[in-house]
Amino acid sequence: MPKTASLRPDLPRLAEPMESLGGLLRDWLPRQRWFAGKDRPVTELGLLSMTELFPGCLHLLVHAGHAGHTGVPSPGGTPPAGDCYQLLLGVREQPAPRLGRALIGRVQDGPLAGLTVYDALHDPRSAQLLLDRLRHPGSAGPLRFDCDPDHQVPAGLVPRLLDAEQSNSSLVYGDEYILKVFRRIQPGVNPDLEVPGALARQGCHRVPAPVAWFQTKHPFKATLGVLQPYLRDASDGWTLGLNALAAGDDFTVQARALGAATAEVHLALASAFPVGGPGENGQTAAAMIERLDAAAHCVPALRPFVPGLRTAFAALTSCDPGPPAQRIHGDLHLGQVLRAGRDWFVIDFEGEPSRPLSERRSAHSPVRDIAGMLRSFDYAARQRRPWRPEWARRCREAYCAGYAARAGWDPRKKHGLLRAYETDRAVYEVLYEARHRPDWLPVPMAAIERLAVRGD
Repeated sequence: MPKTASLRPDLPRLAEPMESLGGLLRDWLPRQRWFAGKDRPVTELGLLSMTELFPGCLHLLVHAGHAGHTGVPSPGGTPPAGDCYQLLLGVREQPAPRLGRALIGRVQDGPLAGLTVYDALHDPRSAQLLLDRLRHPGSAGPLRFDCDPDHQVPAGLVPRLLDAEQSNSSLVYGDEYILKVFRRIQPGVNPDLEVPGALARQGCHRVPAPVAWFQTKHPFKATLGVLQPYLRDASDGWTLGLNALAAGDDFTVQARALGAATAEVHLALASAFPVGGPGENGQTAAAMIERLDAAAHCVPALRPFVPGLRTAFAALTSCDPGPPAQRIHGDLHLGQVLRAGRDWFVIDFEGEPSRPLSERRSAHSPVRDIAGMLRSFDYAARQRRPWRPEWARRCREAYCAGYAARAGWDPRKKHGLLRAYETDRAVYEVLYEARHRPDWLPVPMAAIERLAVRGD
């Protein structure tokens, strides 16, 4: 039977200069879906923190440095330039065959020489021990594990790692709980812990409340993972939308209910967090134009449409400022909502992981979320030929109608604002698809042409 390695007393030497793991991680990290620096050569790897979480499992915070960046935190705890990643590494003399896909490699040098290292989240034993840590509050080195004292998480739940391609890693325990392990770590409270907790205190049932979480205080304070109830019988909005399209079914009833649910979450967010004044449309327009110019520099197909798209952003300076800025979801689309029974639930409040945490925790116009969902309907309608633009149009109308009925204001009557935010989202999509999924580029480009020429 594979044996867990007894970790050696000289493990702290890994920090200078990561002699045991540096070479293996330099090759393995860029191949991971959640690694953000695929388009930038990794020039150095530095160990910011290491904790033996339990025998045979190391918890690491690793700095991936790029050209011109240093991996040394400042004395005040400010993170180094570049990116910080959370790793849970299993260390064994001879790993089980079932862990083959999780293997990182066999260590050749340093204090771990001769041992095999792998991604411990693929190991059921490690996953169960991680849940036990969450069930019993306490510390392990700089790590702190906490839980809701009013919620009892049972022991012995069987773990499984979700295979979905995403920017983090998620473990489901006994189809009762889901643990999101954040991979790219930034200092501060992650919105996926902060927001659901605040909404739960508001009595908003649309968002599963956190029941346990873990954080670090070194080299800076940051959220590392959150455990929430798992909606076992739920289906995500993306799958439901595609199924309706494939069956030739209408989706307007569901879209209208989703619009109302979105408004309900926005109202709860406005109660839970400070609300700003009217939107600063001049600053918003300038930022959108800057993103457009940067995207056009990278994607030549976008350049002919730049003048028309600029008009959408320029119109912000003279249009209705819209509702006050407030905390929002930040990355809302059909994949971020679940339907269980007749109810819609909203998940994944982390926001766009590539954005700074301070930006994701700041106030924005709720129209930004609405525009994200409208773009998602368009994406769904273009998943198979013939494309179904009329299906998307009906869903968009129904979603906005549902939102208006609950929120008390109609996004469709904020035409200039909605067009600008939808255009900004489409520009982001063009850049993303050009970099990661070139075959999908025609989907946002069709919206770009529509928004630039007709301004619908």
